[in-house]
Amino acid sequence: MLQKNFFIIFTFLFSSFSYGGEILESLPDKVNSSDKYVFYSHGFIVEGTDPTPIHERWGQYNFPAIKKGLADSSYHLIANHRPAKTDPFKYAEQLAKQVTKLLKNGVPSSNISLVGFSRGGFITAIASSNLKNMDISFVILAACTSGLAKRAKIAIYGHLFSVYETSDSVGSCDDVVARSVGTVSSYKEISTSTGKEHGTFFTPRKEWIVPVKVWLKRKKPQ
Repeated sequence: MLQKNFFIIFTFLFSSFSYGGEILESLPDKVNSSDKYVFYSHGFIVEGTDPTPIHERWGQYNFPAIKKGLADSSYHLIANHRPAKTDPFKYAEQLAKQVTKLLKNGVPSSNISLVGFSRGGFITAIASSNLKNMDISFVILAACTSGLAKRAKIAIYGHLFSVYETSDSVGSCDDVVARSVGTVSSYKEISTSTGKEHGTFFTPRKEWIVPVKVWLKRKKPQ
């Protein structure tokens, strides 16, 4: 009888907790306020139906492999496959709404991170500008183009981590941050030098995956 009661209590306690490590396409049906959530937005080439399209210069974009590489037991990874001809501004609104839903369900801002590469990074920047939250974390991968730097209406908020490739035409986020005065809580940037240009981020290369995951799992202010 004692063993049976212990089993019931253990089962109840275990089932009442949610753990990270999941790879999802959208928010889970049940949001646990103590969990951490990371959103990943892919590059433009993946928009459509093919998760592994091939670029004539930069090779194959392996979306499934990137999701697997970014996944971690400490957080839920939400990575939606956008349809062709997605409007980045409308999609950023949807992304911001998902984040807002997490916040309304009691998830602390410090438990939420948004990661985006290229077009996905542009979407991430727009979502950041829409949310205007100083405690959410954002990772921009090779997306700080001169065009983004000139868009005064898009300001980065919160904690920003930027990664760019030295052989790529898309470089530092310094200019974007410089005009986002008073909205960036913290800023860190690193560069890779793989020689693979924009294609550096087409696969889960350790040169960017490792530092991004380390930054996502850093101790954040509550």
